[in-house]
Amino acid sequence: MLSGLTRLGVCRIPVPVPFPEAGGPANVYAIEEEGGGVALFDAGIGTKDGQAALHAGFDRLGLSLGDIRRIFVSHGHIDHYGYARAAQEASGAPVYAHVRDHEKLTGRDRTAQRLELYAAYLSRLGAPAHLLEHVKIYRQDALRMARPLQQVEPLPEGTVLRFKHFSADVLHLPGHTPGLVCLWARESRVLFSDDHLLERVSPNPLLDLEGQAEPTHKALVAYVKSARRVRELPVLLVAPGHAEPFSGHVEIIDRLLAFYEKRQARILELLRERAATPAELAPRVFPHAREHQLYLTLSEVMGNLEVLEEQGRVVRKEAGGTIRFEVA
Repeated sequence: MLSGLTRLGVCRIPVPVPFPEAGGPANVYAIEEEGGGVALFDAGIGTKDGQAALHAGFDRLGLSLGDIRRIFVSHGHIDHYGYARAAQEASGAPVYAHVRDHEKLTGRDRTAQRLELYAAYLSRLGAPAHLLEHVKIYRQDALRMARPLQQVEPLPEGTVLRFKHFSADVLHLPGHTPGLVCLWARESRVLFSDDHLLERVSPNPLLDLEGQAEPTHKALVAYVKSARRVRELPVLLVAPGHAEPFSGHVEIIDRLLAFYEKRQARILELLRERAATPAELAPRVFPHAREHQLYLTLSEVMGNLEVLEEQGRVVRKEAGGTIRFEVA
């Protein structure tokens, strides 16, 4: 499978990340450019281990960070853009990302005011105050692994990126984040899927307020639509954001959609017993989750509730500043 990437002038550089939920090291793809040097699809994480792994990968290629010509960021999570600022400073390369994730890369989504918006929304979902503080501290710790960028260029759907050995279409596939993009090398039938599609890990449909008090991005609703779009592509090889390249994307997507349907059936079963807040449902859906995983579990539960809500199978009611769901 790696030979398929090699023929395209692509080298995968795995970069370790300090959180097991990611599904393994994050992949940085160094892609040969037409006039020399390389483009990056994703830039790893801004930790010492991340920096060491990226530099070691460039050493193996006989390159330095100064040989980077363009940096494309798949989405605004720290394990995919955390080292972009340092790579940009070393090379002068522009950084591109979808506009809906720009505020993550520039740091505008990590201000105290934004954190308060998240705290207020999680409180409406029923999360207790001491866990909200834990979430805020955890987010602040994680964000130290990514220096904000001063300037990010737009990377819209339908853009055609031309490299030395192939061209790729930019696909906007919201879900995991509002602005997630994948690269589709149509002629060679290779999909650079980042976190949209992983072989052994289901992508987290994360709550994302985009600077608003009430989210308009319904993560799992959007993800299911994006996954069905990718299912129709004639993909031979998936180059993911974590772990090794793989094939058989249709089977993996079908299995993933069935997994979500099973989780939604479990949530319906719980709601038939009584109406509940997302925070009340979370420990029953994820009985082995730890406190620091609150944001992940609440996001998963809320994402599935929004799918059920769109299907007309549950309804939400808000009273006293708290959102509860019940069977329709």
